[in-house]
Amino acid sequence: MRRIWLLMLGAFTLGLDAYVMAGLLPVVADDLDTTVSLAGQMVTVFTLAYAVSAPLVAGLLAGVRPRVLIVASLAVFTLGNGATALAPGLAVLLLSRVVAGVGAGVYSALSTAAAASLAGPERRGRALALVMGGMSSGTVLGVPLGVLLADHTSWRSTMWLVTGLGAVALVGLAVGLPQVPAEPPVPVRARLGALADRAVLPVVGVSFLAAVSSLGLYTYLAPVLEAAGGVGEGDVAPYLWAWGIGGVLGSVFAGPLVDRWGRVHALVAGVMVALVVAEVALVPLGAAAFPALVVWGAAGWALQVPQQHRLLALHAERGTVALALNNSALYLGSAVGSGAAGLALSAGLGAERLPWVAAGVAALGLALHVVAARARRTGPTPGGSGGGRCQDAPGVSTLGTYEHS
Repeated sequence: MRRIWLLMLGAFTLGLDAYVMAGLLPVVADDLDTTVSLAGQMVTVFTLAYAVSAPLVAGLLAGVRPRVLIVASLAVFTLGNGATALAPGLAVLLLSRVVAGVGAGVYSALSTAAAASLAGPERRGRALALVMGGMSSGTVLGVPLGVLLADHTSWRSTMWLVTGLGAVALVGLAVGLPQVPAEPPVPVRARLGALADRAVLPVVGVSFLAAVSSLGLYTYLAPVLEAAGGVGEGDVAPYLWAWGIGGVLGSVFAGPLVDRWGRVHALVAGVMVALVVAEVALVPLGAAAFPALVVWGAAGWALQVPQQHRLLALHAERGTVALALNNSALYLGSAVGSGAAGLALSAGLGAERLPWVAAGVAALGLALHVVAARARRTGPTPGGSGGGRCQDAPGVSTLGTYEHS
């Protein structure tokens, strides 16, 4: 498992980089003599590059050794962040964020698949949880520290911190990561087939809706709490920490639960129910919403461990492609959720109503999961050739390849 910790460090750096920029927008805009809305496009281009690169590159280069791709993608990510720290103007800044987003998207998809392969079937859930825990820890621990560093020095110092962490993970993986079994080259038809696969699409759809609900609402947590319980903008930090601590707990403990219990369909359903209940409870609890925030954060981050577990079990030849699609769905869902919530507030919707809308989206995701799971139990094996019915407790043999128990 020591090798998994190297992958986790890379994921920590990704989590820090993906979320810290939102807290740096005002100082970046001031330094580059532009507006906050224009500076905010660096978050948009990073997200889009992440979402697009994950399925495209992971699929097109499926025949290349995963170890080579993992190290190369982390190198691209690190170089992109170094260029961000040096950016003299908005154009270079946006281009550097695209480069970093491409590296992040490819690394995220391949690192989770590699962790599952290296850990073996009996510890796969723990391995996936470690990588997801790295991402959530980067958000919870890294983002406040990054913003604090920017407040006392400059936003460029924060980006150098991200670059340095990426370089450390890069050296560690280049030296210590063993060869990972490569998937066979995936034909173009098979890659495109994953987009319409009746087994893959519902799983990815649930991830998308959960991200719309959870990460979209998180963006506007401050006005929601202020409207619901009179929590001032300067007092929101403890609530953010509560959400983040829940996220770390959820992502870490979901793995052992998957390994010991194995009923991933039931676990996903339970997590989605917890997400709905926690978001509904935000407004009634108001200033006392700490328990709901912990549950919300735990559910939001825990979901991806069983989701990734399921996707890797679906197809021997498309496991990494399916993972990449799922990662894309997460980032697109985050962008759609925050964008839609912002438009709703601009149109006059009260901030105290956002949790109800978010809970409705999560309930839609729960319904999709239940209907898809029932269809898989009663219908023929979906996904065409190469597919297999995903059992509750599959075992892994090679990267993205499962032997059904």
